[in-house]
Amino acid sequence: MTLDREELNHWLRLCTTPGVGPATARKLLKALGLPSAIWGQSHTTLSQLVNASQANALSREPEDLAALTEDTWNWLLTPPGPDGVPAGRCILTLGDPDYPASLLQLEDPPLMLYLVGRTDLMSTAFQSDRLLAMVGSRNPTPQGIINARDFAYSLTQAGLTIVSGMALGIDGAAHEGALDALDAQETLHERGLATIAFVGTGIDRVYPKAHHTLARRIASQGLLISECPLGTPPLAANFPKRNRLIAAVSSGTLVVEAAMQSGSLITARLAADMGREVFAIPGSIHAPQARGCHALIRQGAKLVEAAQDVLEELHIQPVHERRLTPITHPEDSESPIDTELLRALGFDPVSLDALQARTGQPTALLQAELMTLELDGEVTRLPDGLYQRLARA
Repeated sequence: MTLDREELNHWLRLCTTPGVGPATARKLLKALGLPSAIWGQSHTTLSQLVNASQANALSREPEDLAALTEDTWNWLLTPPGPDGVPAGRCILTLGDPDYPASLLQLEDPPLMLYLVGRTDLMSTAFQSDRLLAMVGSRNPTPQGIINARDFAYSLTQAGLTIVSGMALGIDGAAHEGALDALDAQETLHERGLATIAFVGTGIDRVYPKAHHTLARRIASQGLLISECPLGTPPLAANFPKRNRLIAAVSSGTLVVEAAMQSGSLITARLAADMGREVFAIPGSIHAPQARGCHALIRQGAKLVEAAQDVLEELHIQPVHERRLTPITHPEDSESPIDTELLRALGFDPVSLDALQARTGQPTALLQAELMTLELDGEVTRLPDGLYQRLARA
């Protein structure tokens, strides 16, 4: 359903009326129909449905409604840029036939969704059981970034669409892995919706700013979605709200790396409460960023070591099995560089002192060899002075 300007104004008025939240708005819509029917009601009628303060607020048009309607209408009509990005813009309201059915199961489904990108593919995507959420730490380890990209790449090759929140760290790496996999597909008919990013700001803003290029890539091969009105800044309260949308549209949620206080655990809990599958990648017992995943596994999340584990649990057959690249483990294949120091490192974070004790090498020689391995992409230096060997798919 395409909104005209008057309908847009009615929906925006309902969404921005002070004191009227989603639950009250749904109550009004259920009783009266479309938003346009609300404004013609008497104060007495409204008072029978909502409290006196809300009835008073509904009888007055919000001060900034006209400006918001103008800005939103102009945003909708803005054509794609010279490079064809974004591919499309649309707004879905709660009564729209294309509104994702999975979000209607929420207690507080968004009244409006703002979308940028491959809107031509949104209906098929939302009806699919091939949406997988991938979430994790904003401050991941280098190994966590590699895992996120590799899993997203393999799962997108298998025909899944990766859903995340476009945050720094694991979210961004998951989006990038999905986009890279779609870029690698050989023929046009194989190209579907690579990834969906639910954002916690207005759709006209990019947060974090470092993800401007990523946002443009998502718009060209996926979807950016927000429930926030245009111009909404990055308010802390909006990000947990965004997480419920990520969990709701996805068949499962894969937590790549998370500390105990990570917002990713909120997404995982919401997914479990909705009856969705929860997966977690284990990590080193010495890594704080792995403790959240370990806690999820103790609580019943599926331990994941390879992309195939996710596919099997969701009963999904890869659509391009001949090209599915499995995630392998360090012991499954030899590194192109095999040194005594790499073997001494293992795959847990380790201090320089511990490496000296294991190898017996003098400090200067050890540091030089570590620097060489770091330049070769075999080893990374962690912020706390530890070193870690990197495993790759």
